[in-house]
Amino acid sequence: MASTEFAPAKINLTLHVTGRRADGYHLLDSLVVFAAVGDRLTAEPAEVTRLVVTGPMAAGLSGEGDNLVLRAARVMGVAARIGLEKHLPVSSGIGGGSADAAATLRLLARMAGRPLPGLATVLALGADVPVCLHSRTQRMAGIGEVLSPLPVLPPVWLVLVNPGVAVSTADIFRSLPRADNPPMPRDVPRLTSAAELAAFLAMQRNDLETPAVALQPVIGRVRQALTAQAGCLFARMSGSGATCFGLFADPLSASAAARAIQSAQPGWWVADAGLHQAQA
Repeated sequence: MASTEFAPAKINLTLHVTGRRADGYHLLDSLVVFAAVGDRLTAEPAEVTRLVVTGPMAAGLSGEGDNLVLRAARVMGVAARIGLEKHLPVSSGIGGGSADAAATLRLLARMAGRPLPGLATVLALGADVPVCLHSRTQRMAGIGEVLSPLPVLPPVWLVLVNPGVAVSTADIFRSLPRADNPPMPRDVPRLTSAAELAAFLAMQRNDLETPAVALQPVIGRVRQALTAQAGCLFARMSGSGATCFGLFADPLSASAAARAIQSAQPGWWVADAGLHQAQA
């Protein structure tokens, strides 16, 4: 019988670029949450590992001879027939590939009765894979390896919108005017409402948003479309884009906003969801 695992979307509510190492890797300081929308993986024992991709976003992975799911399976050393039901857009700033890799590690570790690999091994799969491994609200720093727990966030709902354009992360980092920007405050305050969270986010940044908009102006239009919706408390680009999120205090406002944007822009990917609550 196949085992299943959910791979929730990773959302960078903030993303401060705070430095650059001698090896070229950029240092980050980011408040990361996970949305209750994502991909779904299944696995069952097999003689040889094989990946079958289905779902509405499967075409984005067509023609790939290798990807993060298969690399994660090799790390675990467990042969399995893996199914990936792809719902998140590919290369969209919400950690779809990293979330899939992390879910594969969890899935195969549970299936084989093995421990999860150590941090260095997980980080080698990608900078976002460590934070995706446990899919909990965390502060992510360094190049993705420094993870710190945060106070529980208030109930909020997100509307995620991706205009379907490709954004080169490397080009965005090359376009940064500077790489030594201030980090977030040392202590993230305890936030008791969606309005307080929105106010805190407004005082923080995503340092990749301005260069991303310069490369793909449609990202600015996505953010404007979110900001224009009734009940939207705050909107920003996630990660290196092109997905943007809108923050809402209740699910009905989020759902209405998602429907309105989808109706106006049928070619855009739109989803609304609460925060994913990972099991301890």
